[in-house]
Amino acid sequence: MKYVNQAGWDRILRVVLGVILLLLAFSNIVSGGLGVLFIIVGVLALLTGISGICPAYLLLKFRTKKN
Repeated sequence: MKYVNQAGWDRILRVVLGVILLLLAFSNIVSGGLGVLFIIVGVLALLTGISGICPAYLLLKFRTKKN
């Protein structure tokens, strides 16, 4: 990938967090509005962790990956 603004540890942390949030929401441990929030945040964390690009980092001109 050409442009990645997340370090390896950052990507792993996001994928793990995304999976945990999705498991909590889909197993009905967390339900209602909080469950929907967990699904949204979990999907976003999972997608940014897999792609290695964080849109918030792009806006703030921040990187955890060093050249």
